[in-house]
Amino acid sequence: MLLSNLIIRINGAVDALDYGTARRYIEENFDTVYENRHLLNSNAREILLFVQQKFESVEQTLTKDELHAITVINTYASRFDISGLKIFLREKEQLLLRENTLKNLNNDAKILLSIMGMIK
Repeated sequence: MLLSNLIIRINGAVDALDYGTARRYIEENFDTVYENRHLLNSNAREILLFVQQKFESVEQTLTKDELHAITVINTYASRFDISGLKIFLREKEQLLLRENTLKNLNNDAKILLSIMGMIK
């Protein structure tokens, strides 16, 4: 896609309040758009800044499987099923190290995992 065509599409999408489309164009052509950000209107530059921060962020979003695992952990903790929780967590250690996982755990799970030494 030509640079001028890309910039026109991004600015047009922002003007039409179609921020999702503008974001998709920016994400798909990030390097080119970032180098030519001076051609974007102010709202498009804000979306570019958001996308840049998202790319630079160390924290990754949780997948469906990871969200399901968190739900299972929360369920075991709510039922106070410690043996089931231990068995389920055997291959899930890396999941518990992520900051966004801790945000999704319920209080029961946080307390049990803390007592078990799985989280701080």
